[in-house]
Amino acid sequence: MNARSQRLYRIGTTLADLIWPPRSLLSDARVDRLGTLEPDLWRALNFLYGPGCARCGFPIPEAAGPDILCPVCLAQPPLYERARAALAYDDLSRPLVLNLKHGGRKDGLTAFAGWMLEAAPFVRDADQILPVPLHWSRLWGRGYNQAAWLAQAIARRARRPYNPMLLQRKRATPSQNGLSASGRKRNVSGAFQVTQSVRGQAFLLVDDVMTTGATLQACAAALLRAGALRVDCVALARVVRPTKLDVPTEPIGSAQELFDV
Repeated sequence: MNARSQRLYRIGTTLADLIWPPRSLLSDARVDRLGTLEPDLWRALNFLYGPGCARCGFPIPEAAGPDILCPVCLAQPPLYERARAALAYDDLSRPLVLNLKHGGRKDGLTAFAGWMLEAAPFVRDADQILPVPLHWSRLWGRGYNQAAWLAQAIARRARRPYNPMLLQRKRATPSQNGLSASGRKRNVSGAFQVTQSVRGQAFLLVDDVMTTGATLQACAAALLRAGALRVDCVALARVVRPTKLDVPTEPIGSAQELFDV
C-alpha cells in the first residue's frame, strides 16, 4: 500500500468510526478499536491457558507436568492427537460465541484467532486448516459457517493453507443441544466425508465450541480413515463442567471400530 492509499484508508476508517462507532464485543460500550472489549471484561474472561489434559485440553489446575491425561482420555483415548480451546464457555463468554454463531458478528475474528493460537501453538504444525463443516441445507439457511470464519482467520494469522472444501457433512444432523455424550456421538456417526486426498498430511480442525468432542471425533475419524497422518483441533470455547465418563460395557475389538464413531 503506497502513501496515498494509506492516507485514504485512514480517512475512510476515521469517517466510518464517526458514523458507526466501534462497540465492545461484550457490551454496547464504545471502544477505541473495532473487535476489542473493555479491559475489565477482558481480564474477567476465563482463558484456558493453564495446565490441562495433554490430549483434550480439559483444564487440570493441579497437573504436575505436560503429559497428564484426564480420566476421560485415559479411559477412551480420542482419535485426534490434541485439542485446545481459548476460553471456558460460561456466562461471560457465551455472548461472544452466540453473536458470532447466530448474529453473524465478524468484528471479533482477529482477536479470536490470536486467542486460539495462544491456546494451541501446534496450529503451525498443520499442513492444512479445516473448519468443521455444516450440511449444505443449514449453510443455506444460515448463510455462513462461523467455524469457517474462525478457520480462515487462524490460517491467515498462522500462514497455513486453508481448505474449507476438503471435509463435508454428508448427512444433515439434528442439533447437538440437549443430547447426552453418547447421544451426541450417535448423532454425528458417519456424518462426514473427505473429498480430496489427505494421505500422509496433518490437519487442524476448527470449531466454535467443544462440548463432549463428539463432532471433532467424527471429523477426525473420517480424515484418519482416508489416510491422514494426524488430526489436531482447536475451538474458540469449550464446556468445562464435569462430564460423565461413558465407558463402553464391551471392549473395542478392532482398530476399525475406533473409526465408526
